[in-house]
Amino acid sequence: MVKKNFLVLIFFTFLPFQIFSQLDYSVSLEDANITAITEENNFLWVATYGQGVFRLSKKDGKWFNFSTKNRNLDNDLFYSIAVCKNFVWAGGNEGLYIFDRRKDKWTMRKFSLGGQFGNWIRSLCYDPDQDILWIGRFRNLTKLDVRRQVYKDIDLTKGSDPKTNTIKTIKLDGDSLIWFGTESGVHVYRKKKKIGQETWEFINNKKGFKQEGDAVSVNDFVFESGNVWFATDEFVTLKQPRFNVGGLYKYNRKFIWDKFSRANGLPANGVYCIERTGNYIWAGIYSFEKEQKEEYGKGLVLINRLTGKITPVDLNTLQTKSSTINTLYFDKKNLWIGTDKGLWKLGIENPLAVWTLKKDVKKNSTSNKRR
Repeated sequence: MVKKNFLVLIFFTFLPFQIFSQLDYSVSLEDANITAITEENNFLWVATYGQGVFRLSKKDGKWFNFSTKNRNLDNDLFYSIAVCKNFVWAGGNEGLYIFDRRKDKWTMRKFSLGGQFGNWIRSLCYDPDQDILWIGRFRNLTKLDVRRQVYKDIDLTKGSDPKTNTIKTIKLDGDSLIWFGTESGVHVYRKKKKIGQETWEFINNKKGFKQEGDAVSVNDFVFESGNVWFATDEFVTLKQPRFNVGGLYKYNRKFIWDKFSRANGLPANGVYCIERTGNYIWAGIYSFEKEQKEEYGKGLVLINRLTGKITPVDLNTLQTKSSTINTLYFDKKNLWIGTDKGLWKLGIENPLAVWTLKKDVKKNSTSNKRR
């Protein structure tokens, strides 16, 4: 691990003065393709595509790796991860990998419904209140009762659109809602519905998202008491110029939809991931090249969720090797930045920390962490 501490001079174009602040960061798992991050007690768990699963002990700063290289796991390609007291789950492209912490042993479960694509586990979310693991698959959603070890498959297909049943991301919204992002809209599950409410609600670009594009593909969520933020895919070609137009959407949970895109300050329209620290939203941005049909990372931006001001983050300051930000995770003290070339830990507990203002920053907080 490489740790850096030094003073950085930052120019805020929207402020009449300059700020000196200490930038505290460290680099881990260099060159690993980080796909998902979660935590449990004093451990951070990291899924990678190519190097298996890593566990960091926050007490002593030591990493442990489950991988084919270490002969303690028979797969290295993972997209998602979730954890509870007795189990760790990692989602691969061949099934769900399960680590029984009492037996210190990995096993794998395959799903029959959905065929081979049904075993591509793209998202995992553990709900501690109900002791339920939600398993987002390329085809179908699965609900695992952890205590009883009972799996239940759920088909969320709307109409004749199979992409509404292709789960990309799952997140808890407080103690009553769960959001499921798909390649064509979002499903909302009410754990505690009121009289007259439906248990499930579906929102797509015909009902929301400013009615833009042919479909909306959702990568990530961030929640506030009055708003939901959506990170969406950009996928546009010469033949389909409006297929997935991308952008970062903000929904007031009633009828108002706002959008951040290249048209009003983002470096590009694709958004891989988002995270909240206090009054700020962090977003990993990418662009989609129409002719080559390739994605290109465009770095990290910071958005003041109160004013809407967008500030690009200078990744050279962190000495990152890549501008492709796959995933973000805030543990109430540090922002973990997962790229396709390593994991960065940015300390932002101090109100004077980089990219924040003493006079308008509040005590950093986070809500509704996934997993």
